[in-house]
Amino acid sequence: MSDEPRRVLFVEDDHDLADAVAGLLVDEGFAVVQRHDGDSGLDEALHGTYDVIVLDIMLPKRSGFRVCQDLRAAGVATPLLMLTAKEGEWDEIEGLDVGADDFLRKPFERRVLMARIHALLRRGERGRPQQLNVGEVSLDPESRHVLSHGRPVTLTPREFSLLECLMSHANLTLTKAEILSAVWGEDFNGDQNIVEVYVGYLRKKIDVANRPSIIRTVRGAGYSAREE
Repeated sequence: MSDEPRRVLFVEDDHDLADAVAGLLVDEGFAVVQRHDGDSGLDEALHGTYDVIVLDIMLPKRSGFRVCQDLRAAGVATPLLMLTAKEGEWDEIEGLDVGADDFLRKPFERRVLMARIHALLRRGERGRPQQLNVGEVSLDPESRHVLSHGRPVTLTPREFSLLECLMSHANLTLTKAEILSAVWGEDFNGDQNIVEVYVGYLRKKIDVANRPSIIRTVRGAGYSAREE
């Protein structure tokens, strides 16, 4: 096991908060790099090597939403924790939709922040398979490329996460609750029917005429990705 400290990129325009959190992380054994606007944060994330990125939403020059979206579009899969001072659930929904792995509201307690960061590190350590294949659909978690019947398919981050969840449990039936926990997060309190909506989005993009969908509805139970 490497003795190198885990590296965290912290992008936050409040310098006092950034210094306080950086000090906390250093005390916990992390190496921390700070950036204070969206453009410099994006550049650092694209060219540096980090174990976790902590990203504020309200940033000068480029919002945290755009930074996250641009990173995922560039194939950067580093676990990302998004911060906000706003109230309400829409920031969280948008943040997760553009590819954030977790979400934390300000002000937050030290132990909560550290628990979220360690959870993301564990998630990253488990790794992802190189490619998932079910029927004529293939998904590459690293490049985030999807092919269906030989043609490339463009998915939103949420659609991609849902398809990855189903394909990584191929031939198993997942309940809506299990899918919500894996794709939307354990703290999601919205309508479970959002799963149906996104399954519909996926089918429109990956299905082809006169061929059965790999995403099957298991009546009264949930959904399953299965071979044709």
